[in-house]
Formats: sequence, C-alpha cells, structure tokens
Amino acid sequence: MRCSFAPKDGKRFQFLYEYDFGDGWKHEVLFEGCLKAEKGGRYPLCVEGGRNCLPEDVGGVWGYAEFLEAIANPKHEEHDRMLEWAGEFDPEEFDAEKTTKAIRRGLPDWRQYQ
Repeated sequence: MRCSFAPKDGKRFQFLYEYDFGDGWKHEVLFEGCLKAEKGGRYPLCVEGGRNCLPEDVGGVWGYAEFLEAIANPKHEEHDRMLEWAGEFDPEEFDAEKTTKAIRRGLPDWRQYQ
C-alpha cells in the first residue's frame, strides 16, 4: 500500500495537518518510513505518540489551555464543571493500543488498496 503523499523513496518527511479549521488545531506529523506489512497483521497501527487526545469541542488552543488550568486547580471556579464535563482526564496519558482502535474505526480495509 502506498500513500499518495509519501515520497517514493520512503524517506522521512514532515507536514502540517490542520484539524477543525474553526478552532485552528494544527498538528505537526513526522512520517518516519513505512514498514512492510506483516502477514496477518492489522493496520493502521499506532506505535507511539505523546499526550492525551483532548475532549471534543474544548474551544481550540485557548479553550484547551483554560481547560487544563481549571482541572489542575481545585480552587478554580470552573474546576468541578470541567471535571464533570470531561470526566477523568490526564493530559500526559497516551495509550498506543487505544489510539490504534480509535483510528481504525470507520476506516476501510487497508488491504483493498494494495
């Protein structure tokens, strides 16, 4: 399977991906190469990452900063409301297996593109 945007030589490259144009979330993505698919393997597969996926509709970069401030400070006037809204949330947590499951939802079978 080849990605149409990946260089044919397979060398690493990076690009900027903007998610949710209204809130302006920009993600720097580093493509480090493509491993051969293992027979019987399931793809796509997240092998590593950093930090937790933030709650949907948190209000962009500025809203997220305010959210983090509120949940970190029990004396903050929005602390209880934010915890009730988002539930348990650790911004430093990252789970590659959970992320893999999330990115597979709704995706077509990768084998059809080989």
